[in-house]
Amino acid sequence: MAFFKRIQKKVNNMWYPQSVTWGKAVTTREVADELSVLSTVTRGDTYAVMENLGRVLSSYMGQGRTVKIDGVGTFYYTANTSKNGVATAEEVSSSQINGVRVRFIPEVERSSSNQIMTRSMVNTKIVWEEWGGDSTNTSGSTDNTGGESGEGGSESGGSTGGNPLG
Repeated sequence: MAFFKRIQKKVNNMWYPQSVTWGKAVTTREVADELSVLSTVTRGDTYAVMENLGRVLSSYMGQGRTVKIDGVGTFYYTANTSKNGVATAEEVSSSQINGVRVRFIPEVERSSSNQIMTRSMVNTKIVWEEWGGDSTNTSGSTDNTGGESGEGGSESGGSTGGNPLG
């Protein structure tokens, strides 16, 4: 079950549902336990592989490559640059890059007419229930409406703490 709360955005004073996460983050060890149940690999082996996954992804992306993991999606770097551009192509240099971000595109399944049918990491049977906490928050938290898929909505990157199930 997924949770949402009602949030009023300061930018347009309109109300939107915003997803809510709760509790502490699921750990690598918990994911390794679940993966070992679903496969023939031990928890220890699964944990060891997962523990090194970040380093391997970083190494490949540092070489300028994207990394596609079947059933998960594609990871790649994008460069953050200073706000001020330069007048000519000849003036462009790496010194304008002041940061890097990891981007992620979930794997999708497409129909024969190239329509997106499912995203691998989006449960198609999601049941949304309103969060029992403060439902009239007007703090204007991060507005992620209109994501890459072109669908409206908001996401919350933070945890609200507590367990909504009681």
